[in-house]
Amino acid sequence: MGVNPGLVPRLAGGGTVKRQEGIWRLEIPAGARRTYRLAQLDDYARLPRGRFPHRPPLTLSLRARASAADLPGTWGFGLWNDPFGLSLGFGGAAARLPALPNAAWFFHASPPNHLAFHDGLPAQGFFAATLRSPALPALLFAPLAPLLPLLAVRPLSRLARRLAARLIRQDGAPLAVEAGSWHVYTLQWTEAGCHFSVDEQEVLRSRVVPRPPLALVLWIDNQFAAWTPEGRMRWGLLDTPAAWLEMADLRLEPLERG
Repeated sequence: MGVNPGLVPRLAGGGTVKRQEGIWRLEIPAGARRTYRLAQLDDYARLPRGRFPHRPPLTLSLRARASAADLPGTWGFGLWNDPFGLSLGFGGAAARLPALPNAAWFFHASPPNHLAFHDGLPAQGFFAATLRSPALPALLFAPLAPLLPLLAVRPLSRLARRLAARLIRQDGAPLAVEAGSWHVYTLQWTEAGCHFSVDEQEVLRSRVVPRPPLALVLWIDNQFAAWTPEGRMRWGLLDTPAAWLEMADLRLEPLERG
């Protein structure tokens, strides 16, 4: 199929989503860090996680460019399970509790982000990445919520990070790409692996395969999250200039089995 007909915008802090002449433009305004700013397209807003629409084998491809290569915050496109989503089902939204992450995507993260659990993998910058976590029941995490303040204690945080690294498999590769120019990004997701390419040149072939089902997400925002090897955990918002992410020729279609 072509552009997914189920794409729905999700906006915060003055973010906008527009489509003109076949180009999606996700834009956030300039502003201080006190306000969360988001422009997002996704196809899972009203679905419970178990009914997310995508399973392997499939191919995601699109052309994309950003307003600058070093934008504060994060932006990207790919497939994930919305692990941090929390909804009790009010207002027509699907009920959804936090879960461990599963994802395959192209991701840009500015400093002070630190998004790798494993040494040697890109933790910030522009990279292709996969994450695979076990299928643990979301209700299992609810009793652990009161313990989250203990992660402010560095030795306990380092221990928790090591445990997370055992649970969550991760792979990634930095991208030597001028993100401010148009490039073609392709992700092939099969039961055996994930194959990422930029302008038909392979950038990552990984056997760390996210657990389905997943959903499509394309976004730009001004947030950061960091959990460093030293055990320092931080998250928050960043001052940002006006910024945008443009995408065209978006295709998400079954991959023929070889």
